[in-house]
Amino acid sequence: MLIFTVLFYTFIFIISVQLIFYGIIFGRFLSFKQKKKSQLEHPISIIICAKNEAQNLKNNLPKILSQSYKQFEVVLINDSSTDKTLKVMEGFKKEHSNIKIVNVKPIEAFWGNKKYALTLGIKAAKYNHLLFTDADCVPNSKNWISEMSGQFDNQKSLVIGYGAYQKTKGSLLNLLIRFETFITAVQYFSYAHIGEPYMAVGRNLAYTKDLFYEAKGFMSHMKIASGDDDLFVNEIATNKNTAICISTESFTHSIPKKTFKTWLLQKRRHISTANHYKSKHKIALGLFYISQVLFWILAITLMAVMHQWQIVIVLIALRFIVQYSVLYGIAKKLTEKDLVLYLPFLEIVLIVIQFFIFIKNLSSKPTHWK
Repeated sequence: MLIFTVLFYTFIFIISVQLIFYGIIFGRFLSFKQKKKSQLEHPISIIICAKNEAQNLKNNLPKILSQSYKQFEVVLINDSSTDKTLKVMEGFKKEHSNIKIVNVKPIEAFWGNKKYALTLGIKAAKYNHLLFTDADCVPNSKNWISEMSGQFDNQKSLVIGYGAYQKTKGSLLNLLIRFETFITAVQYFSYAHIGEPYMAVGRNLAYTKDLFYEAKGFMSHMKIASGDDDLFVNEIATNKNTAICISTESFTHSIPKKTFKTWLLQKRRHISTANHYKSKHKIALGLFYISQVLFWILAITLMAVMHQWQIVIVLIALRFIVQYSVLYGIAKKLTEKDLVLYLPFLEIVLIVIQFFIFIKNLSSKPTHWK
């Protein structure tokens, strides 16, 4: 039948698109070698914006304060918390002279807007070089500051790091969260490596105050609830000013969401910002997602009707060989090898969830970061 012939040739085209993404764009990142860190230790201001994070601060702040780095301060931003966050911050400040507290009071025009709180924290920071993380994040080592800040140089004023999530045995949700985080990282690291940085995560990100002021802060997207990390990077990052840091000592680990409902709400906020990316980045990301969807639909359809099934099997096998080879290699770099074992299942589930989020965001959009 003509329809199946059309589907067959469409499938060949989709396979070609997938091979370009996995084999070329993502595949090039396999050859990435971490640049040696600079011997110059810039004074660093660590920025942590916290909203109702009293317990996480108690657990994680000591690991920030015990970093092996000569000169750094920790700017703690209390973003209108209703728990004991401010008291916890003040307790740490009594014991550590390098802590600065910025207490953000509720203001109607900026209520629920993390970017406003971050702007106040950045302005209060003593040093030009800023390193961002979250209250629920733990550095992978005592050399986290050293590894991330070591990528700054005369040209590089923005450093993209990896913010992983802690592993939970026997949890499907945990696997899904970590897989989504990994696949997202594969994309933003790969594009940054080929000179097209388009996003980063605020759990592990560094840039200079000068760069922040050059971009006029978050002004161009202040009214958008999310995007203090990815929209800022999408606007200001270039091939010349952006560095990648994927040494294992530079990673951070965060506590993942415990329920599907809270994770879906978090992803809805994150995905809603993608509409504000530069057009070329939206096209590239959209094409990758559509090619993923069509690969599975067309592969299943053509195999069900046995149309040119021998060629279809070869094309499916070729796609999986390239995909597995590349993702396994990157997973080794990011210490996420276990995720590749569940690749086909997690890929399909994530495609379905992302489609659901896209449809949900068409009717309503999240308005606050917490």
